[in-house]
Formats: sequence, C-alpha cells, structure tokens
Amino acid sequence: MNKTVLLVGGGMMGCGIASISAAAGNRVVVVEPQKHARETGPKRVSALVEELSKNELITKDAFDFAVNAVTFTDNLERVAGEVGFVIEAIAEDLNAKQNLFETLDQLFPPEIPIVSNTSGLRITDIGARVVHKERIATAHFWFPAHLVPLVEVVMGDGTSLEVADWVCATLKSWGKAPVLVRKDLPGQLANRILQAVIREASNIVEMGLASPQDVDTAVKMGMGIRFPVWGPLEHVDAVGVDLCRNVQNTVLPGISGRQMANSTFDSLVSQGNLGYKTGRGFYDWEIKDMQKLESLRNDFIIQAVKFIKERGEVDK
Repeated sequence: MNKTVLLVGGGMMGCGIASISAAAGNRVVVVEPQKHARETGPKRVSALVEELSKNELITKDAFDFAVNAVTFTDNLERVAGEVGFVIEAIAEDLNAKQNLFETLDQLFPPEIPIVSNTSGLRITDIGARVVHKERIATAHFWFPAHLVPLVEVVMGDGTSLEVADWVCATLKSWGKAPVLVRKDLPGQLANRILQAVIREASNIVEMGLASPQDVDTAVKMGMGIRFPVWGPLEHVDAVGVDLCRNVQNTVLPGISGRQMANSTFDSLVSQGNLGYKTGRGFYDWEIKDMQKLESLRNDFIIQAVKFIKERGEVDK
C-alpha cells in the first residue's frame, strides 16, 4: 500500500499526528481549508519534530526525513490518488464529519482505510452515509499526539477486524501503543476510565473530604506515578484478586454513582468559572501557571516514554 498518509485538518491535533507519522517515515499531506492554518502548520509540525529529535525520541535520519515530509494544501481532490491511509482530524462536529466521510468514501478506493481522530463521537454515527463501512474506524490520538503513545482504535458497527488490525499494526510501526476497542460506545476506552476518576475526584471535593490540590496530589504522587508501567488490573493480580474484591465491597458503596456531573460543576459553570480559559475553575489560574504545568507535563511524558522504550515492551 502507498505509504503517503493524508491528514484532513491541520489544527493542533492534525499537526501532532502529521509530525509523528512523518517521523515514522511516511510522506504526509495535510488538507486544511483555512489559509492561516496552512501558513502556520509547517512551522508547528517542524517544532514538534524538533522536540522529538531534541529529546532523542527519534533518530537523526528520521528527523532529517520528517522535516521535509509534510506538505499542506487546500485541495483534497488533487491528492486523492497519492495516499494509502486517511486520518480525519477536523472539529468535533458530527454533521461536518459525516459530510467529510461521505466525500472521502466516494473519493478513495474501498481498500483505503479511513479513520477519525474523534474523541467523543461514535464512528458508526460519523460514517452513517458511508457505503464501505468496513474500512472506517476511530483512531483517537491522545493529546499531545506527538508524545503520548496511546491511540484508541475503535471498531464501528460495520468495521472489519482486518482493517482494525491493520490500523493497529500501522500505528504500532509509528511507535504508538494502540489499543483495540471492539464496541463503539461513548468514551471509547481510556476516557471511560478517566471520567470515572474525575467523577470521584470532584465528588471528594464536593463532600469536603479533601481540597482540589490534595486530590490532584494524591493521584499524581500515588497511583498516577505507577500507571505508565503498572496498570490497574496488573495491580489487582499483584496484590490478590481476593483482597481487591474485599476492598471493592467495602469502598464502592461510598463512591459516587452519579449519572450526571455533580453540583460542583454546575456551580462553577453558573458562575462563569470555566477553568483556565476564564481564569478560574477548580483553581485560580491567575496564581497557578498553566504554561509551567504544560511544560512539566511534556517533560514527564518524554522521560516516561524514553524509560519505556529503553526497557522494551511493558504491556505483555
């Protein structure tokens, strides 16, 4: 299959995916209708590739290839015959994605896999008007896409296992850690776990058990620091299924089982405190430094990824 990858959408996620794809040795074409994004996109991709190289996450040869391997255009039809893999990374708008997937399905031969980077929409709904439903899937890259190894590959109602396996194998060859999600449910896989954590974290704050800072510290300095190499089900087997069953039976009755966000969220939203974008949420962002936090996050991810690569596969 042709090694050129087509990215539709040249925003933050599209550029991240383009950079890691190019670093894996693929020619990448990014289709982006917005002129400003087409003009700034190449610099953004180059900066991401440079970050990978500077931190020794890719080789010099990979860097030399990648910096010249990504091109931007606004003409989808002009590049249709050149690509072997299509990744959609436009805004989270169901109607826009449905229209795009209908066009892509008509434009590309049936053997070309087409995936969506959607973080919340069902690929079955996105591909409602697609004829060749067997070749569509979700490939949800986690932000920042050039650093975080996880990609959730979600099968839609009509996705063939052959296509899903091909997408997983391809992403693994890019240095990613794909997981196959066999049912097309809201939240995919990892976000279902994350939302359960957020539900109980906010519940703890609401009930006055601990402050937001202490909740985040407990996660970051406790379970979170183990998670890169010690998953929750590995933990269960390590300490004993019988022990964990007893803990579950003791703790779960007191854990939130709400089906909707709790009153803390409602209160913050009603006050216009929407988080960093408004200056205040659970934290006061005029005091807390988001840029410093993001830099710390990226540095930690880089060191964790380097450690995992040096030690070899950890998910066996």
